[in-house]
Amino acid sequence: MIDFIIVGNGLAGISSAEIALQNNKSIFVFDNNSQPSSRVAGGLYNPVVLKRFSEVWKAKEQIDFAFPLYHNIQSKLNVVFDFELPILRKLFSVEEQNNWFHAADKPNLAPFLDAKLVTRFYSSIDSPFHYGKVNHTGYLEISILIETYTNFLKSINCFSDDTFNYDEIEFLEGGIKYKNIKAKHIIFAEGFGLHANPYFNDLPLDGTKGELLIIKAPNLKLDVVIKSSVFILPIGNDLYKVGATYDWIDKTNTPTQAGKDELIEKLSELISCDFEIVKHFAGVRPTVNDRRPLVGTHPIHSQLHVLNGLGTRGVMLGPYLANQLFQHIENNIPLEKEIDITRCYKKNRN
Repeated sequence: MIDFIIVGNGLAGISSAEIALQNNKSIFVFDNNSQPSSRVAGGLYNPVVLKRFSEVWKAKEQIDFAFPLYHNIQSKLNVVFDFELPILRKLFSVEEQNNWFHAADKPNLAPFLDAKLVTRFYSSIDSPFHYGKVNHTGYLEISILIETYTNFLKSINCFSDDTFNYDEIEFLEGGIKYKNIKAKHIIFAEGFGLHANPYFNDLPLDGTKGELLIIKAPNLKLDVVIKSSVFILPIGNDLYKVGATYDWIDKTNTPTQAGKDELIEKLSELISCDFEIVKHFAGVRPTVNDRRPLVGTHPIHSQLHVLNGLGTRGVMLGPYLANQLFQHIENNIPLEKEIDITRCYKKNRN
């Protein structure tokens, strides 16, 4: 009997797999490909909500746990997918400058917000009120992480890309059986695909569709991420990721003309140079109305667990939450109330 079956091979699933392996647990991962949001995500990580200049929930704790884990994977697989890069928030008025200075003075934000404005001129971007610089930022090239980690799992015979069939779960004393695999636990890390899961589809997981572009802009010459109404993320060879849209109605992964037009309009307001669209892609982020993840154990079947609702901040949240769930399962350490799915079941009963 193995320790964990993990369903899902995005940021949540990979984090769960790596933490289990680091703790000498046996695993088997089903890709399931139920929702490819990790594969099409921008990959940005940023400890600050730049719309309001406020700290992301548990930002320091997330950073302190996530990046040693990512760097351990990089060393183990001899690959690089973490690229540190400053994020510059374009400021639009003296009032915004003052709000930035006020936020940068707060003890919880001081490590993340640079108190001195960046006055550097970037060709093709007009910014008379300059930029605020965010520290501890960058991006993961998530497609590289998933591809290399999948190959690693295949090399140790712990991976299948078969679609997971919930009907084939058999409950045993002290575990479950799935086809020919016996396991103590299953962790479902399926993203928006959770809606098809009969054990957890009563959880209030919403989906927010996001669309992104990759553009080629030889005259832009950015070596930082610019954040305004969209972000512009340099990925090398004069290529940039541009995103993202937010659509709460459409739950498909199909790029739309409306999304493309919105991104082009906002990008054209930000930069003055020519650009060529190289790629346009979309995915549905697993979001929750109360803006907190969905983590925990099924109220009836103690062998089944869920790790979901990472939303737009999966790079930082994934490892932190996966470790919380692992410690909860293995050492009976209570989950933080903000993320525990029992909050949802309590609401349903009231």
